[in-house]
Amino acid sequence: MKTTVRAYAKINLMLDILSRLDNGYHDLFMIMQSVGLYDEVTVEKTESESITISCNKDDIPCDEKNIAHKAATFFFEETDIKNCGIHIHIDKRIPHAAGLAGGSADGAAVIVALNKLFNTELSEKDIIRIGAKVGADVPFCALGGTMLAQYTGTVLSHLPDLSEKYIIIVKPDQDVSTGKAYAAFDSAERVRHLDNKGMLMAVLNNDWKIISEKVDNVFEQFIEVTDRTVIKGIMRKYGCLCTCMSGSGPSIFGVFDNIENAESCLNELKKDFCGSFLCTTVKQGCEFI
Repeated sequence: MKTTVRAYAKINLMLDILSRLDNGYHDLFMIMQSVGLYDEVTVEKTESESITISCNKDDIPCDEKNIAHKAATFFFEETDIKNCGIHIHIDKRIPHAAGLAGGSADGAAVIVALNKLFNTELSEKDIIRIGAKVGADVPFCALGGTMLAQYTGTVLSHLPDLSEKYIIIVKPDQDVSTGKAYAAFDSAERVRHLDNKGMLMAVLNNDWKIISEKVDNVFEQFIEVTDRTVIKGIMRKYGCLCTCMSGSGPSIFGVFDNIENAESCLNELKKDFCGSFLCTTVKQGCEFI
C-alpha cells in the first residue's frame, strides 16, 4: 500500500527577525505563501522493519540525514505505531539549500502520507506538534496556503487565501548556510525592521498593491547573493509587482499579474540562470495525487 503527495515549496512575502531568544533560536514574524513548485513524495508500506529512502537526485542524502527520515521517525514515536517498514521515494524538483523549504516540504509530505496510510486521523494541532519536532518550516509546509508564522516559525495563524498570482523563482548557483545567515543577524550592529503590521493588514485585505510595497526580507541586509541585482532588474523590466529573496536565500522570486509578462521574463532569465521556474500561488502545502 502506498500514497503519493505533492509537497509544495514556500516563499516568504515578509520575513523579519524580531530578536534572538534565550534558547539560541530567533523570534520571527513571517508571512508565508505556498507556491506551485513541488516535489513528489511517495510513501509505501514494506516489511523491512526499517525506513528506507530513494531519490532521483544523487546529491540528496538517502539516510538518517534526510529530513524525510526524521519525519517518519517522529511520526512513529509520537503515534506509538510500530514501524513494520516503509520506503520513501522523493522525486525532487524544488532546489535544495535555496530558501524554499524543499527539505521541510518533503518532511511534511511524509507526515501527511503516513497519517493517511495508517489512518491515524491526526488533528491539525497534532501535525503541527510532530512537524515542529522535525523542523521549523515543517508545520507550515504540511498546512500551507497563506499563513502568519511567529516565534520560531512554528506558531501558525491561517490567513485568507490571496488571489492567485504568477510566481517566478530563480535559484542562483550559490548555496546559503541558514546558520551563518542567523549569525550575521546576531552580529549586526544595526537592523532595519520591517512594517509587519502594515503587511499583515494588506494580506488580510488581499490588497496586492500594498502587499507589493511591503514585501521584504530582513536577511537581504546581511546576505550577499550573486546576481541578485541582475535578477531583480530583469523581473522589474517585465513588470513584476514585487521581487524579494525567500528565506535565508539565495532564491529570488518575482510576483506577476500577467502570464505573458511572466513567461517572457522566464525566457530571458533562463538564458543565464538554469534554475528558473514559473508557477502560481497555491492554497495548500501538501496535496495527494
